[in-house]
Amino acid sequence: MAVTVVRAPAETGAGFSSRAAAEAYIGGVCFKQGPPALIGAELEWLTAHDESSAPGSRPELSTLADALGPHAPRSIAPDSPALPLPGGSRVTIEPGGQVELSSAPFGDTTELCERLRADTRILEQLLRSRSIRILAAAADADRPARRLLQLPRYRAMEHSFAGIGPFGKLMMCNTAATQVSVDAGADPAEVAARWTALYAIGPALLAAFACSPDLCGAPVGGWASQRMRTWLRLDHTRTRPPVRQWSDPIVDYGRWALDVPLLCIRRPGDELGDWAAPPGATFADWLCGALDDEVGRRPDVVDLDYHLTTVFPPVRASGHLEVRYLDTQPGDGWTVPIHVIDALMSTPEVIAEATRLAMPVADCWSEAARCGLADPQIRSVAVDLLTLAADHARTSDAADEVSAAVHRCRSGRIPTGEAARCDEAEA
Repeated sequence: MAVTVVRAPAETGAGFSSRAAAEAYIGGVCFKQGPPALIGAELEWLTAHDESSAPGSRPELSTLADALGPHAPRSIAPDSPALPLPGGSRVTIEPGGQVELSSAPFGDTTELCERLRADTRILEQLLRSRSIRILAAAADADRPARRLLQLPRYRAMEHSFAGIGPFGKLMMCNTAATQVSVDAGADPAEVAARWTALYAIGPALLAAFACSPDLCGAPVGGWASQRMRTWLRLDHTRTRPPVRQWSDPIVDYGRWALDVPLLCIRRPGDELGDWAAPPGATFADWLCGALDDEVGRRPDVVDLDYHLTTVFPPVRASGHLEVRYLDTQPGDGWTVPIHVIDALMSTPEVIAEATRLAMPVADCWSEAARCGLADPQIRSVAVDLLTLAADHARTSDAADEVSAAVHRCRSGRIPTGEAARCDEAEA
């Protein structure tokens, strides 16, 4: 993503003297401290290669690369300059051919949304030149999961998740999300407050923006967010950190991440080889020498940086705080959760109030994903949080969009189209 922490170049082979040193490194790079001023977003879409209204086939990677030209990511075009789009967004491709725009960080949501909207139009034009459509859906309701990217990371990921049923491959190939990133905070106390709030409000906001009831290949069962269902059914050590038990997220995140099983082990120079990790082995095991026989070397800083990209909690620390629990929204509706997160993180007082309002359902991740707004308590909390967000939105237009979402949530309806204005919702 473009909204990423910028780390000092690490010397290949530079390792860690102890587990404590690795934990301290994680705390420093995953929680960059400073006045919280920036916000960014990632938008994901499914893709189809045809001009009809039917789901269509998945585009070939070569066709995607041809359409994107100099903006193609190196995962599908190794010699590409991978230039950002004019608004600063970078394009990436997910394993099933989903396309993603990762924004640059901006100081306010108005500029962020304007730049992303402009880059989205350019992306659509580029893809249409090769008869590729983007589908604003959080889950593929019609096509079986099929992995297009053959990178060793994704081969290892698919293999690792295969033992838990279809959910790993479905997550990788058949889902799409709206992600919002905000600064971590100016000091440890503010970091802890912002981190706690983003987790506390998660289930209610997940339900408020859940719009993926159908997913091809998923086991039978009614879920408001089939996309989030796939995440909740994956390796819990990787996707469900015990955040409510943490007193200091900067310290505890590092401890947790080291004890997450290795998803893969990089083997530089062997981009077509087998990156599978020894089953059940954690980064801490590798660090202490338990994998010397299997791997033949100890991990370095680059290995730890890579490992941190293979943990998938609902909120991930990547220098900033990356909110990962929101479905891709229909049409231009992605602007609404951006405004909501921005407003709820706007001041310490609003953060404290949002946390207080959210606490009754702060642990209800599965209920929120399954029932969505049909759960009366979750719906009530979602309405309260969105009302708070509307009251503290940055602009009147943002307040109108969020107020429309309040009315929608109060009536229990799922997002179905472009972001609406308050007066349109009341009509």
